[in-house]
Amino acid sequence: MRTLLLTLTLAVLPLATVTAQAPADAGDRLIGVWEPSHGKARVKIEKIGSKYYGKIVWLREPNDPVTGTPKVDKNNPDEALRTVPLRGFRLLKDFVYTDNDEWAEGTIYDPENGSTYNCVIALKDANTLDIRGYIGVKALGRTDVWKRLQAK
Repeated sequence: MRTLLLTLTLAVLPLATVTAQAPADAGDRLIGVWEPSHGKARVKIEKIGSKYYGKIVWLREPNDPVTGTPKVDKNNPDEALRTVPLRGFRLLKDFVYTDNDEWAEGTIYDPENGSTYNCVIALKDANTLDIRGYIGVKALGRTDVWKRLQAK
């Protein structure tokens, strides 16, 4: 009986190790800290429930040059939100992994003009994202390349 138990344990152990190393979800490859091409900010993408969100975690210029206070979302169309600090601001919302290294159904907010766009995220390789913001149809949009900060 002991021999049988030991044999079963040794047979299952490698499988358990592989399972522990595999990502829980293929969409989780999006999780990490990313830098847009302009280099002004860094965005941490995380999973909340079944959707992916990204918030600003670092700003190259964290303070307003005029007031010297932390930058806020001064261009937000909702006047009540114009005092919300940019650091910690969630600009990517509600992305769902669709397959083929693509996340869709989400939006991206541009704090430089206060506009929100439909958005699709495509993983080009483990450390590069194409972020395409658009209004209406994908063909009428702009793509930015984001780089992962801690390369995998």
